[in-house]
Formats: sequence, structure tokens, C-alpha cells
Amino acid sequence: MYYMGRDLGINLIRARKNHSCYGMGLGIMILDEVYPGFPGDLRNASGFQYPIQYEIIKNVDINKLVFGKDKSPCLQPILDAAKKLESMGCKAIAAECGYFAYFQKDVAGYVDIPVFMSSLLQVPFIQKLIGPNKSVGIVCAFQKYLTDVHLKNVGIDLNSNFVIQGAAEYGCTQFDNLWDYKKRPAVPQAYYDKAEEDMVSLCKELVEKNPNIGAIMLECTGMQPFGRAIQREVDLPVFSWGTLLDYAYSAVNHRDYYGHV
Repeated sequence: MYYMGRDLGINLIRARKNHSCYGMGLGIMILDEVYPGFPGDLRNASGFQYPIQYEIIKNVDINKLVFGKDKSPCLQPILDAAKKLESMGCKAIAAECGYFAYFQKDVAGYVDIPVFMSSLLQVPFIQKLIGPNKSVGIVCAFQKYLTDVHLKNVGIDLNSNFVIQGAAEYGCTQFDNLWDYKKRPAVPQAYYDKAEEDMVSLCKELVEKNPNIGAIMLECTGMQPFGRAIQREVDLPVFSWGTLLDYAYSAVNHRDYYGHV
């Protein structure tokens, strides 16, 4: 990328509506929380090969987004963060947690750039890929709190083929150490090897119990670092936040092709 000649396709530059910065990539809204992420986690920018612009959603934490029954107080701070990222010049907006699915329609109707509020947006697409006789294995953080509203707001037919397994319900302790506000230590921390072991075990058992699963969908931002290890064991397509963001960036910054005939 460095020391390359300038892109000769860029000659005239023109201001875009209300955009202050240029050459931007994806805008990612993150929760107002302090916890680390391994490379591949959305709040770890080093794992992505395109520009990331973060915006903290003020006063919206895991407790309010995931566990809170009344999610209406989250809406305006989320809209404010989305509008700020748009004004900065981001070409698309995402959020770090799959449970932002709850607000997909709200945010998509509020800004003028593409919105990817949840990794779960991929489920209807995956279902088309694997056919009507196979199921999508959705691995989420907290199965109890992934409601029909979340699923419907990202276009998932509740009567279609999918099964859900929660990492918290399975007993993935390293996830609790980061995302369960009731269980995590004062300084959130996690071990990569143990987290990977738990995720692989969960997915293997899920597939063994549901042999018609044709693909794995990892909902949580902290799961895609282990996507490759999971795939080695279950030998299935694995979708995650990472696959969605790569797709999103390629759609708003389409690459050129160089080769020969």
C-alpha cells in the first residue's frame, strides 16, 4: 500500500454532502464499556485491512443493550453516534454487537449510507446458500436475550431453518469475563487459548446434535477470532462480523482488477 504511485483514476475531487473527512472506510459504533478485544474483535482495529473510525455510544452499555427490557433509551444515543460517523465521512456504518439488530431499521432509516447493525443480517443470505433442507447454526452470546424482535428486524423468518446456542448458557467462562457484567472481574480479561477451546467445543457439539446444520453464524464480536479454528473442526462455512465487514467495505469501496488476457 505504501510508496505506490497515486491513483490516476482520482483527478477531480468533489465535496460529498456534509462529509468532513475523506478516504474513510467503515464507521463502527461501540458500547460505552471498557474491555479488551483480540485481533478480529470489532473493537480491535489492528485486525482489519481497511480504515476504521470508532464512535462510542454514550451511556449505552451491555446492560442496557442486551439485558435491559426497555431498550428505548438506547435509540437516540445510537442515532447520534451514527449521524456523527456519517458526517465524519464514513462510507458505511456498523455496530460492534449483534444485539444491535434491534435497531437495524431505525438507523438505516436515519442516515444516507449503508447500515450493518448486526452480523445476523447474513442469516437470510446464508439460508439461500445452503438450501431449504439445511439449518444455520447461530452461536450468540446470550441465547436468553436474543429475541424474536432482534431476528425479525434483520429479516430472519422465524419459521425458517436455524438453531441457536448461547455461549453463556454453554459455559464459556472467558466470554463471561468480558461481557457478563454480573460475572466479569473489575479488570475484564480473557485467555485466548481457553476462549478458543470453549468456542470450538461449543460449535462441535452444536453440529453433532444438529447434523443438518449447513453453516455456522457467529453473532458476537468476540467470536470471529476463533472462526478459523472452528472451521477446521466442523468443516463448514463460518460467517461472522468479520465476513460482514469485509463484504460491507468491498461494496462501498469497490476494488479495481489487474491482470492479463
